[in-house]
Amino acid sequence: MKTLSYLNFILAALFAACYCYQFVFLVVRLLRKRRTFQAQKLCRYAVLIAARNEAEVIGQLLDSVRGQDYPAELIDVYVVADNCTDETAKIAAAHGAVVFERKNREQVGKGYALNFLLSKLKNELPEKTYDGYFVFDADNLLDSHYVTEMNKVFSNGNKAVTSYRNTKNFGDNWITAGYGMYFLRESEYLNRPRDYLHTSCAVSGTGFLFADELLEDCGGWNYFLLTEDLEFSADLIARGEKIAYCGDAIIYDEQPRGFKQSIIQRSRWIKGYLQVVAKRGGALVKTMANTGNFGCYDMLMNTIPVVVLTVLGIVLNTVMFILGITQARQEMGIFFGSVLIGSINSYLLMYVMGAMTLATEWKRIHCSRAKKLKYSFTFPFFMFSFGIAMLVAVFGSTEWKPIKHTVALSIGDIGGDTRK
Repeated sequence: MKTLSYLNFILAALFAACYCYQFVFLVVRLLRKRRTFQAQKLCRYAVLIAARNEAEVIGQLLDSVRGQDYPAELIDVYVVADNCTDETAKIAAAHGAVVFERKNREQVGKGYALNFLLSKLKNELPEKTYDGYFVFDADNLLDSHYVTEMNKVFSNGNKAVTSYRNTKNFGDNWITAGYGMYFLRESEYLNRPRDYLHTSCAVSGTGFLFADELLEDCGGWNYFLLTEDLEFSADLIARGEKIAYCGDAIIYDEQPRGFKQSIIQRSRWIKGYLQVVAKRGGALVKTMANTGNFGCYDMLMNTIPVVVLTVLGIVLNTVMFILGITQARQEMGIFFGSVLIGSINSYLLMYVMGAMTLATEWKRIHCSRAKKLKYSFTFPFFMFSFGIAMLVAVFGSTEWKPIKHTVALSIGDIGGDTRK
């Protein structure tokens, strides 16, 4: 069992070595003031929404797009009703979107739907030209200043911009709150410091903007892995492009309430991370070696080590536990002591991460004070459950499946202007 203690120490040291640079991110986030931009021009945008059986929520998203304080004549909205069996297409059209219906049971996933939608624009509406494209999910809601704030950053020469990802059902339970703090930390403690330090941010699923010229440079939208957002980010970074961050553009999305559904979703993310490394990792390493691009290193560190080291740690501890029961019962105290100390230290680390995010983003989180405090204590358990998702991703069968969204709120139901 002493061997297990040594192995756990080595794994912990490797984790620290891989992620120590994020301490610099933490200091930068706490000490630097928010960057501000002034719009250089009013750009013309297309909003792209891939929706599969989203009749319950898509109307609210489209209303929030139409409720922007940005000139309405500069925003066109397009929806791909992807293999829908409900009234998504009808509702989207009634709310002013141009709708294209897609029927393809073989090529399944958001990446294929976006490729289909962009191809339709190019081939059937060639007279429509845009400076950039927004990508949203059907369950999203936009703060009324969203496009205005994104335009400020975009019009200053940034070809790709990601936004502040908030949660519209944060207070439902410990799982939705866990997601909420996870994405808020990603926005403010990863993407904001990256932007300050002039390295590339990463797109996180939804709520991002990219230039038409960037789409041309990349040869169209060709990102079809389980995590098409991460593949898109990796490809841009490997090309030497930088994704900027706009912390004043707030998007809200719905998080899964059920534990099983959450594990399935996160195992898909992790499987997608591994796919991205397999497909784009070589290009990232090449660019990093040739140019010293820190964004490539950052991208690789946020995909490979966390999966490999976590799964390795779980497997090693399980094997050593079995051996301890069968061969060295007298040393079980060492095993349990090692596990207990490691668990307490990990819990405290995760708690501090969550509590710090909660404290700095307090005013932007829409639920009661009591729930915010309570869910700060459950956040570590949400993070620990990534270990289960990692095992499912590595050893189970993972494929893309749609997640049903039912939180039909308007932006007015959530709150008013939450810009700091």
